[in-house]
Amino acid sequence: MGIIAARQRFQAEVEKPDGEMNLAIAALAIAQEEYPHLDCDSYLQRLDQMGTELAARLPEGRYPLKVIRAINQYLFSELNFQGNQRDYYNPQNSFLNDVMDRRTGIPISLSLLYLELAQRVGFPMAGVAMPGHFLVRPTLEDMAIFVDVFHQGEVLFEEDCHALIREFYGEAAHLQPEHLAPIGPRPFLVRMLTNLKGIYLHRQDIPRALAAIDRILLVFPHSLHDLRDRGLIHYRLGQLDSAKTDLKRYLQAAPDAPDAFEVQQVLSQIHRVERG
Repeated sequence: MGIIAARQRFQAEVEKPDGEMNLAIAALAIAQEEYPHLDCDSYLQRLDQMGTELAARLPEGRYPLKVIRAINQYLFSELNFQGNQRDYYNPQNSFLNDVMDRRTGIPISLSLLYLELAQRVGFPMAGVAMPGHFLVRPTLEDMAIFVDVFHQGEVLFEEDCHALIREFYGEAAHLQPEHLAPIGPRPFLVRMLTNLKGIYLHRQDIPRALAAIDRILLVFPHSLHDLRDRGLIHYRLGQLDSAKTDLKRYLQAAPDAPDAFEVQQVLSQIHRVERG
């Protein structure tokens, strides 16, 4: 399967209703643009096999904390998965196949693996897109605990999450209730792709950054800052028609944006180039 087919597979998945989307398939389609010959089905089968192995290790009484302990024991003690603290900004940390092969990743990619295992043993969990960090949590009623997959499945309470935010952003930082709410598959994928976008922009890998933005806009077509960023990248690459289309749409949707004047200046420069 080539890059075009991988993009089509990603698009087909994100066009499904939330309840029918398969995060693992979408994540592997993201990876397949980097690895065009990736055998996605083999990784899905490995996930199924891991789920079967985990199910055999679950305690008879499936109390939530005991299930979490069993997942942690299997994933981190038996299989030795761990957060990649030494090479955090390596793009491989965001590709599910690499995470499974290398047994290391960043919070969101390890969280994806954790959620896939939990799903396969019938334990309902969801991602939590906390600022600066990513967690998972059970979605059972009255179960306000969080699991930090990047740190070996450490169980956190809400007070711990507030402490993390203060550690990341300073004592004045405060969590909002929505920061600890479970998120659906679309914001999950956008967070993954936004990580890749940031990594590639930092590395000046413009084609890959553009590919990440294209996929973000497939998930959230009305993401204005991504629309603006794509327009500016098209301008940088000399793709003036595409730049003009995106930047005009941005200004039409956000005429009072703080950067509206700067974006209009870029459009004016495009018009000057077109006039010759």
